[in-house]
Amino acid sequence: MSPLIPLGLAFAALGLWLAFTLFRESRTRRTTRAAYFDAAKPLFNGGETRVQPTGFPRMTGRRAGLAFDLQAIPDTLTFRKLPALWVLVTLPEPLPLEATLDLMARPSGHEPFTRFAALPQSLPTPPELPKDIAIRSDDARRIPSADLVARHADLFADPRVKELVLSPKGLRIVILAEEADRGRFLIFREAEMGRTPLSRARLQPLLDRLVALRDDILLLTKDPA
Repeated sequence: MSPLIPLGLAFAALGLWLAFTLFRESRTRRTTRAAYFDAAKPLFNGGETRVQPTGFPRMTGRRAGLAFDLQAIPDTLTFRKLPALWVLVTLPEPLPLEATLDLMARPSGHEPFTRFAALPQSLPTPPELPKDIAIRSDDARRIPSADLVARHADLFADPRVKELVLSPKGLRIVILAEEADRGRFLIFREAEMGRTPLSRARLQPLLDRLVALRDDILLLTKDPA
């Protein structure tokens, strides 16, 4: 028997093992990503989850009579130091606002989840906010009052809060939920994220903040008559 035959069988066995391992890891990744919001479901009354092309879910649900929308968006663009997973927490309930106000921490201009850079007007950062917060609007004459912004400035005390959007269509908070493991990314270029579901404890304060912000807007814009 040729000595090449056992070697060929060994390589074939190795190839099968690698293929099975990759298949198993891919299946586990799909399952884990699709369940990213599962731990948060008890916070809502009913709801619907749809898996996006990224493998991460988008979930809608109602809480205290209000509609909420959750999105997980992976950001693997090469100019970032590390790949990131952003979570968009949106309260898409119409508001009596006449303009959009967008507050962004440390904007790079390449965030994949926002239209911040497209808003035409740049505004000065008030003293209540950290200096690394940039502000833009589509109509600075009609933005919400400075008192409203000051009342919720402490939101950005959390360094993982990336963006706050106030618009006639609703409200949104964006957080940095996770970054890829530095060592594995630098050595193996592995950017796997979302292995651990988003916790209720992390999400609930954001939901409560959006409701409080909405209540303040309604109060401040209430017709005195």
